[in-house]
Amino acid sequence: MDLRQLTALLAVAEHGSFSAAARAIHTVQSNVSTHVARLEKELAVTLVDRSSGGLTEEGEVAVGRARRIQAEIDALASDVAALRDEVIGNVRLGMIGSVGRWLVPDLLDTMTDRHPAVGLVVVDATTTSLLPQLLDGSLDMAVVNLPVPDPQLGVEPLFEEERILVAPTGHPLASASTLTLAEIAPHGLVLEPEGTAFRDELDQTAAALGLELVESAEVDGMTLVASLAFRGHGPAILPTTATLLEPAGDWVRIPISDLGDRGVGLARRRAGRLPAPSRAVRAVLRELIERDAPRRDGVRVTGRSSDG
Repeated sequence: MDLRQLTALLAVAEHGSFSAAARAIHTVQSNVSTHVARLEKELAVTLVDRSSGGLTEEGEVAVGRARRIQAEIDALASDVAALRDEVIGNVRLGMIGSVGRWLVPDLLDTMTDRHPAVGLVVVDATTTSLLPQLLDGSLDMAVVNLPVPDPQLGVEPLFEEERILVAPTGHPLASASTLTLAEIAPHGLVLEPEGTAFRDELDQTAAALGLELVESAEVDGMTLVASLAFRGHGPAILPTTATLLEPAGDWVRIPISDLGDRGVGLARRRAGRLPAPSRAVRAVLRELIERDAPRRDGVRVTGRSSDG
């Protein structure tokens, strides 16, 4: 087994065929086929279904390991460069949409200024989508909704934020100065689907109070939920960061007195030391949060940075 074989397998997994994989890694298709075949022979399994170009179950397992091996190789080069005061490498950072609108523009600008040799890719997705990508090595870190129950993932708390109701100005709830869940529950809400972290927390809190939330629409993605609320499609319970950059309009934000805050944290795989480029991104991310949070209504900094 050698790195060329793992690189070929990863390319097939990412690009969907041997020919596309060959173009992506700047070689010929026969080389990709040979490397994958040798790896299959050594493991005594079929990794790629030749009829569809997709991975077999064994191939999925092998690709997961190969991604982690590739990440460690990249980290080795980055950490050695960091000893010469050079931060070089690539970072794939997941980010939930409501937080991304607030943080990503400044994060990209600051990283460009301080660490121009770090290539940063930001993936905007829900917590439910980001956690599997962390586990399989597709992402290095991710800013996610807490809690994160998977024991393979470590989490550094970043901040807590209030959860509020956003309602169109003509809605019956819009005239209230503050609300309880009991007052909100009879009204149809724009909600994320069951199984998403934010929705499940809302349902659990409501159930503990003997209530059940009613959805007028279910949308997977907090940014889209917020957009529908801002445009008058109905009230929605949102984290306050979802409203930070939205201009004033025909909607109001109302505190909810008996609903706790949402926690947001930075998650990563527990195995291995965080490479220098990822540590640089983490440091800048925390700096921006600590700088901006005191100026943001309903956002409070939590947690501490570490070098692990």
